[in-house]
Amino acid sequence: MAAAAPAWTFIALFLPFLAAILAPFLVSRLGDRAAWIVALAPALSFLHFCGFLSEISAGEVATGGYAWAPSLNLSFSWFIDGLSLTFALLITGIGTLIVIYSGGYLKGHRHLGRFLSFILLFMGAMLGLVVSDSFLMLFVYWELTSIASFLLIGFDHEREAARRAALQALVVTGAGGLSLLAGLVFLWNVTGVTQLSLLVHLGDALRMSPFYLPALFLVLGGAFTKSAQFPFHFWLPNAMEAPTPVSAYLHSATMVKAGVYLLMRLNPVLGGTPAWEILLPFFGGVTLVAGALIGIRQTDLKLMLAYTTMASLGLLTMLTGFGSPHAIEAAVLYLVAHSLFKGALFMVAGAVDHGTGTRELPLLGGLRRAMPITFVAAFLAACSMGGLPLFAGFLAKEEIYAALATGNPRAVFFTAAALVGNALMFAIALAVGLKPFVGKGNQTPLTPHEAPVALWLGPVILAALGLVFGIFSPLLHAYLTSPMASAVIDEPTVITIGTMPHLGLPFGLSLLTVTLGILVYRELDRARALAAQMLEGLGPGPDRWFDQFVSGLVRFSARLVRIIQPGRLEIYITATFIAVAATLLVPLFLFDELPAMPSGPAGALVQEIAFFVIAALGIVTVLRAADRLTAIVSLGIQGFAVAVIFLLFGAPDLSFTQFMVETLSVVILTLVMTRLRLSVTDHRPPGQILLDGTIAIACGLGFALMLLKAVGTPFDPFMTDFFNTYSKAIAHGANVVNVIIVDFRGTDTLGEIAVVMVTGLAVLALIKLRVGRRAS
Repeated sequence: MAAAAPAWTFIALFLPFLAAILAPFLVSRLGDRAAWIVALAPALSFLHFCGFLSEISAGEVATGGYAWAPSLNLSFSWFIDGLSLTFALLITGIGTLIVIYSGGYLKGHRHLGRFLSFILLFMGAMLGLVVSDSFLMLFVYWELTSIASFLLIGFDHEREAARRAALQALVVTGAGGLSLLAGLVFLWNVTGVTQLSLLVHLGDALRMSPFYLPALFLVLGGAFTKSAQFPFHFWLPNAMEAPTPVSAYLHSATMVKAGVYLLMRLNPVLGGTPAWEILLPFFGGVTLVAGALIGIRQTDLKLMLAYTTMASLGLLTMLTGFGSPHAIEAAVLYLVAHSLFKGALFMVAGAVDHGTGTRELPLLGGLRRAMPITFVAAFLAACSMGGLPLFAGFLAKEEIYAALATGNPRAVFFTAAALVGNALMFAIALAVGLKPFVGKGNQTPLTPHEAPVALWLGPVILAALGLVFGIFSPLLHAYLTSPMASAVIDEPTVITIGTMPHLGLPFGLSLLTVTLGILVYRELDRARALAAQMLEGLGPGPDRWFDQFVSGLVRFSARLVRIIQPGRLEIYITATFIAVAATLLVPLFLFDELPAMPSGPAGALVQEIAFFVIAALGIVTVLRAADRLTAIVSLGIQGFAVAVIFLLFGAPDLSFTQFMVETLSVVILTLVMTRLRLSVTDHRPPGQILLDGTIAIACGLGFALMLLKAVGTPFDPFMTDFFNTYSKAIAHGANVVNVIIVDFRGTDTLGEIAVVMVTGLAVLALIKLRVGRRAS
């Protein structure tokens, strides 16, 4: 267990947020060149996390942080092992290239500074999420990624489609965040810890708990919505309304991988059970096949890639839940390879759009001469996505089939799903990375031309890394994939697969995948028509269901508001006092907590009884008053009687306050009544009077019984002793009551003053409004 220097890690985590603050100011002065400067922030964070590679590869972990509220076991802390380090390097490394790419893609855009600020906020949120140790820190960053993605997807807010997609993503992932919060509370209550570094070693205790299934379902709710698993997948393709840099970053290294990260992080805790090994492979397999089928139907380059991301996330979920170490190793390899080739291909799609003015595949062709650098990057990334030898994608695909193809019926089913999904994704990879660049040139909105360096630098580096990691796989395994797999499995693991083909069933399935992918690519139009026919036969999907759900929710809310908010003050007051009476009385009767009636010598309370009688006479006067003004004045009798009782029991300051409140209340109410046009007497029907009287008696009885219950409990002198001891020593006041009001409860007193002030302003506004209407 190694502890890193907290200060440097803290700075590395907050560098993206600092750059997000500075980005608008730098862009306003330097234009698109500012992107190269703000890219230094994630680059420095990347270099900092590279410093952990040697110790993490040696089997150590790094923890650190700061105590926030120790009494509540809350802290700002991080936990860096092979899993979180790999994610941190992908987020900061690819993030650096995305920031540079954004400067070129949005060159001259009037809101470039705002965009860079949002993308860096997104980066900082995702980086904080994957290194979080405390549950609270994890949840805060989890929700911050949803907020940042909302801002990015709706960046072009003048278009309705962008606004709808942003709102949809926020609703779906936000609901998943609430599910995750509840799941974390379950984990906390079952295990008693709030740090992931401790939780990962408590799997047996959690799996044996009767609350295991509720915790699992709630955690899966958060992970499935974030990583777009069926049936929550529909928000992800719609997020393509965001600018291409967002799509490239979202799909390669950030938000959609957050759910997969969570599943991998909690695999030692929640994995290894029938529920885990049924739910994850099933939903992952369905998502894999559905994403590949819908993707082959598309013609927009970004949408084709978006659905393959959905399919890839399904594959990762399926592998994570499959229940074998080989499956985890395959998931780890595929996650790294996917981040590289998917980031490259999305940036290629943006470069093609920038150079031709369109992303529609039927309009593209023959671009290799006009865009040679982009073509090389696209072809290399497509080869890695297809799992061809020498590429990182080949390592992942070989390990996938080695993990799944074990011969039992369950394995055969999921192997078939992986085979179909991988073949269709290879066809899409060729359609995106090869088809636009070969064949005859088509008429495009713009004359094709090579993208500027800011647009081809990122895809070239990522595509080349996919090749380098494949050729030099021992370095990849030593520093990234083996430590990552060890963290997910929670035991030392060494991945050894290399780029040389290994004869056997996995290699045979790889050849079959490549063959099927090429066949589908050659018959792409027929495959697209067949997929469209198949999907249309299934009817409207979850995207349409979401619209219907939102529309129904809006209609239901409107009807509910008309019922509970009809605009009549007497209804609001009646409902409020019914709730007060129920809150006071129901627990007393339901749990048999009625107080014992007081007993004592009556002669000692003659004066007090006299004022109780005066208060009762005041109530009778109010009820029998001939007009409202008389009732208001008579209402003050009860307040004055209570003030005298306070005085008799030795509380003159409280009595004085009561006198002031009652006097002001009578004056203000009288003033208001004289300004409002009201009937002289009360014309309520007998039924309404009976209901109001019943509610009033119930409230009075409830308060009386609650007070009797309170004073009947043994007196605890702790607070009395505290104030008597410290009023003079701390607040320098001999009058304990004044010290309590002004110092110990100063904020409370300020709040009371504010309430009185707001009430007075409201009364003044009503009076002026009435005077204005009369004048008009």
